[in-house]
Amino acid sequence: MNMKKNSGRTSRKRQRKRSRIFSSYGESLSHKDEYILLKKWLKERGCNVNKIRPAQFPETGRGLMTTKGLQVCILEKGQVGELIISLPERCLLTTETVLNSYLREYIVKWRPHISPLIALCTFLIAEKFAQEKSLWKPYLDLLPEIYTCPVCLEQRIVNLLPEPLRRKAQEQRKQVQELFVSSQQFFFSLQPLFPKDVKSIFNYHAFKWAWCTINTRTVYMKHSHRDCFSRDPDTYALAPYLDLLNHNPAVQVKGGFNEKTKCYEITTLMRCQKYKEVFICYGPHDNQRLFLEYGFVSSGNPHSSVYVGTGILLKNAFPEDKQRHKKLSFLQEHSFLDDLTFGWDGPSWKLLTALKLLSLEADQFTSWKKVLLGGVVSEVNEKKSVDLAAEICMSLIKETQHALQKVSVLKHDCEHLRTQLDLVEALRIEELRILQLSSEILQCFPTTTV
Repeated sequence: MNMKKNSGRTSRKRQRKRSRIFSSYGESLSHKDEYILLKKWLKERGCNVNKIRPAQFPETGRGLMTTKGLQVCILEKGQVGELIISLPERCLLTTETVLNSYLREYIVKWRPHISPLIALCTFLIAEKFAQEKSLWKPYLDLLPEIYTCPVCLEQRIVNLLPEPLRRKAQEQRKQVQELFVSSQQFFFSLQPLFPKDVKSIFNYHAFKWAWCTINTRTVYMKHSHRDCFSRDPDTYALAPYLDLLNHNPAVQVKGGFNEKTKCYEITTLMRCQKYKEVFICYGPHDNQRLFLEYGFVSSGNPHSSVYVGTGILLKNAFPEDKQRHKKLSFLQEHSFLDDLTFGWDGPSWKLLTALKLLSLEADQFTSWKKVLLGGVVSEVNEKKSVDLAAEICMSLIKETQHALQKVSVLKHDCEHLRTQLDLVEALRIEELRILQLSSEILQCFPTTTV
């Protein structure tokens, strides 16, 4: 009877409706063994995650979706959101976790003191090696095996990035390499803990994985300084399950460690429909910053900008001008060579101001202070600066289109690099849209009111 009833027309309609909901909103992953184990692991530590569950989404990949509609109340005291997740302190992986482990005696006696970051990297590598013996296995099993931060990309992929981001990517790669080299002696001191040669366990590949895990997935949680660590900031906490939440620049949430409940809590300040993906916001970051720090880009990001590096300025800004280097020195001295950008609303005020100074005639040069303070020197200067902005914008458009052509060729020839190339392509396409819009804005720029 029950079987017949469940296989009837009404039941099939209900199943089709449910199927449509999940295909458009997200496909649940909560039935998979690894997520069942993680949920059980969390429950054993006093955490229930009934309002959200893991799912695969068409646009964002793995994330968390609601099992019920999330509400926001407006009270006299202000907006009161709904608590999405509350992780007890014992679920968080911090330097306190590391110091309560087998690594404590090695950390305490080591000189010079290692940083909190290196302590966490060491613990992650050691626990991953421990596999079944690790108390953190249910969490470790769900961490990505491969990251797409610049430090993990092939050099030829890094070469396809916009110049300012490429420079920062090289700095990141150098920084991580130096951290690894400077920590090797400490890693060697851990040999008594392992049956294998520590060189094979704490290799550079494993270190990059641990560094990226911390850099991309930790939440901010300030800890008191402990004498066994260096003076570097101790503000990291890995938050299992919570770190499945994806970024959306438009959402409003509150997050932080609640000293009263001793839990890390995320509260949404926006309504969310049942079965929809629930997001958090990592901050008002542009796509270059998101790429550098987290290894992804956000389509339609309202904070996106295209940076104008010093190299582009030197290439386009009146190479015959005898006062050019002096002008550049003034700009450098007053911090007007950093963060020069084109955005969705065209060239930034800072970029136009820098270009106005570079456009000063020889007999106007004494007015440089007036320019930096936002004053107008002449209509001729205003027009020259706008023309220069348009020239730089067009130069960046051509450079971006050329890079996209290279990406297209590589995607055809190097299938194993498709994920990395897709990421670079998404960044470049977004920047091309910004530049094309900026070019249109500059064509009808009212130079007399700049």
